Amino acid sequence: MSPGILGKKIGMTQVFRPDGQVVPVTVLKAGPCVVTQRKTPTNDGYDAIQVGLVEGKAQRLNKPEVGHLKKAGIDGSAKFLTEFKLRQGDNDFKPGDRILVDEFKPNDKVDVIGVSKGRGFAGFVKRHHFRGGDATHGSMFHRAPGSIGASSFPSRVFPGMRGAGHMGTDQVTVRNLEVVQVDADENVIMIKGAVPGPNGAYVMVRRAKR
Repeated sequence: MSPGILGKKIGMTQVFRPDGQVVPVTVLKAGPCVVTQRKTPTNDGYDAIQVGLVEGKAQRLNKPEVGHLKKAGIDGSAKFLTEFKLRQGDNDFKPGDRILVDEFKPNDKVDVIGVSKGRGFAGFVKRHHFRGGDATHGSMFHRAPGSIGASSFPSRVFPGMRGAGHMGTDQVTVRNLEVVQVDADENVIMIKGAVPGPNGAYVMVRRAKR
């Protein structure tokens, strides 16, 4: 059993279950992937595999990246690399082994990790969901943050105070999503609900931890 797979987000659609229920799903182009490195407790201190997403076109890689892939007998078509920790029950992979989407079955639970959409500079109402003040009766306090620190003490703003700033482009993990359909011929997996990132973004699909 594979601990996970890499893919690209295609977009969202909906499918019908046999009982007629409509389910919103995210379509991912998952795999084929190849194991590029095996991490062992003896050499690295933990048990994991490094996996690369194989894409049809040759990628622009630097010399160290090309040499790293050549050690595993792989050409320059795997640019997106990440690691999956191995757990009890996972297969004992070696460099060069392939991981395909048919490792997953409908009703499996997975965690999806991706980078959220960038929203640029955003205010605290959009960024942190502040309520704001009354919008009537001349309140003059509509989208202001309120107090962020007293002037006499501590006479400063504490680090971590929520406010306006850069929003998005953060790593986000969505847990316990259900696999609805798998198309092994097209390397497509459909997952119930939304996953982080824009269409075309790389994502990491791993077996649910909880």
